[in-house]
Amino acid sequence: MLCIKSTTNNPAFNLATEEYLLKHKDEECFYLYINHPSIIVGKHQNTLAEINVEHVKKERIDVIRRLSGGGAVFHDPGNLNFTFIKKGEKDKLVDFRKYTQPILDVLVKHGVEAKFEGRNDLTIEGKKFSGNAEHVYQNKILHHGTLLFSSKLPDLSKALRVNPLKYKDKAVKSVRSRVTNISVHLKYPLTLQQFEDSIVEHVRDMYIDSRIYELTEEDKAAIQKLVDEKYGTWQWNYGYSPEYNFQKGMKTQGGHIEVNLDVHKGLIKKAKIYGDFFNTKDVQELENLLEGLPHDYNQLNEQLKAIDISEYFSNVTREEFIDGLF
Repeated sequence: MLCIKSTTNNPAFNLATEEYLLKHKDEECFYLYINHPSIIVGKHQNTLAEINVEHVKKERIDVIRRLSGGGAVFHDPGNLNFTFIKKGEKDKLVDFRKYTQPILDVLVKHGVEAKFEGRNDLTIEGKKFSGNAEHVYQNKILHHGTLLFSSKLPDLSKALRVNPLKYKDKAVKSVRSRVTNISVHLKYPLTLQQFEDSIVEHVRDMYIDSRIYELTEEDKAAIQKLVDEKYGTWQWNYGYSPEYNFQKGMKTQGGHIEVNLDVHKGLIKKAKIYGDFFNTKDVQELENLLEGLPHDYNQLNEQLKAIDISEYFSNVTREEFIDGLF
């Protein structure tokens, strides 16, 4: 087994590394990484329905879609992520307990009583500190999980807070849980680096054939290609979302405006705008302009730069209108 510790906090690169190891390394792997502030959404989720768009935009938080299913999670430098990539018989690959047990074993060594609960969570005193997901590829399983060690939990709450009434879709919804950091349950000081080292040591004891591996320049080039073509693209992180309907009402100096969008593969297929606003141009012209555009703040802002929004809604700025589309 190859034991690999990431040397980057770039979430797109780290998630691309997981896919690269899964599909291009014949040896089994164990991978550890820490990301800078980012939201990682499940493969089958509607990205915009899982994030607080205003907060994400303001704090410049990366949003990346992962290869596995499940719900959205917030990563920051206080959160350690672990990945097992193992081979096996196809009908016996999925096993959340098996791949979380090493983490529980390490915590026991540090005097922390943690449990496996529900379908895929690890908890301490009933509070979640680890969410896990899996993806099957041929005869291999990718199991990865989060480990909240010293994360900024208020930031987690802000980043994932979203109005559920805005979106109607069939996408997988995240289930919010009470969360906790491992560090507050330790009986003695332990740094995240020390915790990470103890996990590596335990995994190496479990697999006698294990060896420390550093990504080669060839590995890194192939991973960067995955970032450029997939994990770093709007098409994968947002456009891959299932079909959904977005509705939002907003109060402005020009009156009440209600927006209704039908979105498929990230593109606005139909737009309807209602309200008690005053206008000098037919709002249907604006509806027609929106259709076919990506449901993405930056791209919509760019596309509508040449439009005088006040002609469609008196006393309303372009920024106000675009904010109302999210």
